[in-house]
Amino acid sequence: MKYIPASSSLFIENRQRFVSKMKPNSIAVFHSNDQMPRSGDQTFYFRQNADLYWLTGIDQEDTMLILYPDSPRPEYKEVLLMRKTNEVIAVWEGHKYTIEEAKQASGAKTILWNEEFDTILNLLMVYAENVYINLNENDRAVIKVPYRDLRLANELRSRFPLHNYERAGRIMSELRSIKSEGEIKLIREACAITEKAFRRVMKAMKPGVMEFEIEAEIISEFIRNRSSDHAYYPIIASGASACVLHYVENNKECKDGDLVLMDFGCEYANYASDLTRTIPVNGKFTPRQKEMYNAVLRVMKQAKNMLRPGTILNDYNAEVGKIMEGELIKLGLLNADEVKKQNPDAPLYKKYFMHGTSHFMGLDVHDIGNRYAPMKAGMVFTCEPGIYVPEESIGIRIENDILITDNDPIDLMSTIPIEVEEIEELMQSK
Repeated sequence: MKYIPASSSLFIENRQRFVSKMKPNSIAVFHSNDQMPRSGDQTFYFRQNADLYWLTGIDQEDTMLILYPDSPRPEYKEVLLMRKTNEVIAVWEGHKYTIEEAKQASGAKTILWNEEFDTILNLLMVYAENVYINLNENDRAVIKVPYRDLRLANELRSRFPLHNYERAGRIMSELRSIKSEGEIKLIREACAITEKAFRRVMKAMKPGVMEFEIEAEIISEFIRNRSSDHAYYPIIASGASACVLHYVENNKECKDGDLVLMDFGCEYANYASDLTRTIPVNGKFTPRQKEMYNAVLRVMKQAKNMLRPGTILNDYNAEVGKIMEGELIKLGLLNADEVKKQNPDAPLYKKYFMHGTSHFMGLDVHDIGNRYAPMKAGMVFTCEPGIYVPEESIGIRIENDILITDNDPIDLMSTIPIEVEEIEELMQSK
């Protein structure tokens, strides 16, 4: 890992929060992610299972966690099982956690090698009544591969058919959506690194530069600041490509007179940030570009202020759509009379603003959370309205990350340039 590890107190507290939600006499079992094959003898870059990381702080493959707060043997109330290393692994793959290092990172007292997993699990399952299985319950997920937690669930049901099985995902969704101070500190660091990358990009942007060159500037700044990777595939979309919402080719020339929509975010200690800015390639907005940009910015400012406790995400998205509707009429993109006659279930603004305004953010850029429940203090959301007009080759999106509090929402990216004037001034002063 490149990042400075978080304090073990964060993960001790997280485990305490989780076990407080478990039914009496229950076991919960968590696995690390698979190492996914890439080609030949290669694997993709390993990224830890977000739930296991949230509970342990361990960023290594072949890791398991058993939680059994009512265990008849106190030393097995929580058991962290690690990959046992040897001289061959050390030579070919490098250092792995020692028992003592795993204790320091996680705060767990009982650390065993994962070859003991079956023995320990069998011992404890005899006494437990309920088993919490952890599956990917993100409502945006489309699962096509039988991933490790799913395989474990099937194995447990086969080996222990008489136990009562519970969903760990419902607890994780509730707990992970409310960020602790320690988590907010890590997200702030991710946002700060993303800001450095954006300021670097504004200096590098000029007519003739390639989108992938801008992408290279971003990842360079991330790595220089201890980030291991992008939080998601970056979008560097110039001209008409900005109207493709998930454009990731990043292979075109940034041309004089065009705008570039850049959607990227640093991942720090596995926590995401998510920024979007749209800037002029030559450092100066045209009157039409400025008019459209400021329309999106006005919507963004109003939407940001609506992210408060008690708000329902889907209702909020609909309200922001109405605000955008008014801006699109002013821009001449929608006709006011036609809007009055529109089908309310298919509003006309969706032609130019077809996505939602906000999503949960945390260990995953599209983090888990209940979009039908009221927002609460401690939740972090993106705020990202946009206007996309293919016939004008203009796509504009503006996005910051927002912390909900019991008072006013806090913009975690408030220091990143966002106004037309400051963007132009910074770009022309390079």
